[in-house]
Amino acid sequence: MTLTERANKAVELKTSGKYNCAQSVAVSLADETGLTEDQLRQISAGFCAGMGNLQATCGALIGAGMIAGLKTEGQGTLSKTKQIQEEFAKRCGALKCGDLKAVTDGKPLCPCEECVRNAVMIYGEVMGLE
Repeated sequence: MTLTERANKAVELKTSGKYNCAQSVAVSLADETGLTEDQLRQISAGFCAGMGNLQATCGALIGAGMIAGLKTEGQGTLSKTKQIQEEFAKRCGALKCGDLKAVTDGKPLCPCEECVRNAVMIYGEVMGLE
């Protein structure tokens, strides 16, 4: 599966209404881990709406960070997640869910679907996926 296909899958999962932002990203990158899609869906269930509905760190970023931790087996994960966060902030304009959803000129800074897409694409770029 290409990186673009993974990102599209994440958006489809999010728009289905059955997956939150963190779940959508984690599940779309399941083959990067030794876990099943269902296990990843369960693990990431509480990390939506800005870290458990606190409007804090975007759930899509948390999902990407979880997968980075699994992929790197915890070795060098902090550097990878920092790169992911920095690029996400550039593309989306913020890191916090509340800021990303803030409506300006009639639209949010970065809609959830775009946050999910960007998180997957940036994960892939940082981790060297094609």
